[in-house]
Amino acid sequence: MGTFNGQFLGIMGLRRLWAGALLLLLSAVACNAFAFELRDTDGREQTLSAAKGQWVIVNFWATWCAPCIREIPEIAEFAKESSERVRVVGVVVDWTDTGTENKDADRRKVIAFAKKIGHSYPLVLASATSEKAFGPIAGLPRTIIYSPEGKIVYDKTATITKKTLRQILAGEKIS
Repeated sequence: MGTFNGQFLGIMGLRRLWAGALLLLLSAVACNAFAFELRDTDGREQTLSAAKGQWVIVNFWATWCAPCIREIPEIAEFAKESSERVRVVGVVVDWTDTGTENKDADRRKVIAFAKKIGHSYPLVLASATSEKAFGPIAGLPRTIIYSPEGKIVYDKTATITKKTLRQILAGEKIS
């Protein structure tokens, strides 16, 4: 018995098994590339699949995060300048939709704060749905950039600038 050498399934069975595994892997990658479906504070759906053919920038931030707050006006300006080819979504993570009696008041405070600091692009309040889509956020600020083909080309926990955003979209290597 010992090791598996392909005789059990035969050569054709083994090829089918590998082809099936490869197809499953490729379909999983394709599905995950355009997988997130979030609702912004205006009630509009923000989905990666709807942005196919555009660059998508997802920026995670918190109201207590000074570097996050500093980068938001630059991201907003970049979003405005590049609106034809770029979709930007901000996800505020220090919000919870459970465990609070004043959920609506908290929501309004976060939205007002975002506007005050220059957040002019779609805003998503973090939820179980956003965590499922992106996983837990270990540090802030975090920015994920998807190419028009839906591939992640940038995923870092660090402050981002307009200059860096332009470089990434121009295909420059960012360290």
